[in-house]
Amino acid sequence: MKSEDILRFIISSFLLLYFLSARAQEKEQDTARYKDRYGLRVGADIFTPIYGLFDEDRQGFELVADYRLAKRFWLAGEMGYLDKLVTEDYYNYRSAGGYLKVGADFNAYQNWVGMENMIVVGMRYGYSNYDITLNEYTVNSDPYLDPEIKNESISYDNLNAQWIELVLGLKVEVLHNVYLGAMFSGKVMVTATETENFKNMFAPGFNGVSVNDYGFGFSYTVSYLLPLYRK
Repeated sequence: MKSEDILRFIISSFLLLYFLSARAQEKEQDTARYKDRYGLRVGADIFTPIYGLFDEDRQGFELVADYRLAKRFWLAGEMGYLDKLVTEDYYNYRSAGGYLKVGADFNAYQNWVGMENMIVVGMRYGYSNYDITLNEYTVNSDPYLDPEIKNESISYDNLNAQWIELVLGLKVEVLHNVYLGAMFSGKVMVTATETENFKNMFAPGFNGVSVNDYGFGFSYTVSYLLPLYRK
């Protein structure tokens, strides 16, 4: 075999090996392409029970969950129970009951490959069913007369409220499948059962009700992702 033929053979062999190596690398890259995890994330709000350690007039809990529907959209919801003693100028009452909120979240953050953090922009529809017990109230609030304070208990059962809220917040994966979240919500009351003889200023799930039927809320959550599949 001539030297020219040997040189051609070596060059051809190197080209063939280079081609096969490049094809193998492309195949490996395609196989190793990252796929997002889809599943159910469940957890709880830890702000309310911690707050309750320092304020015995407010006790409750909240469970949270979301399910990934698409790359940047989640179905989300919260449910809980709250018992709150409300004190106004001339009366105080206890509002206690359960609530449910359902809606959707959009992730406004563009993650790097392998990251699954969220800047949350979401909407919720909220419903609360609760009871109110009026503990004490002042009959005569005229500053020139002695106040007449009544300590009799009056109950208002099966009250309800419905509202819409905008949710903004963060969810960050701090350990494998474990997320911390901080969520702020602005709320608008749609409808609420009116109480006789006094103004109800608190509904579980909605929290304090302003004179313009606006409200605000905050939660700090710990949740765990249950991965179901990748795509």
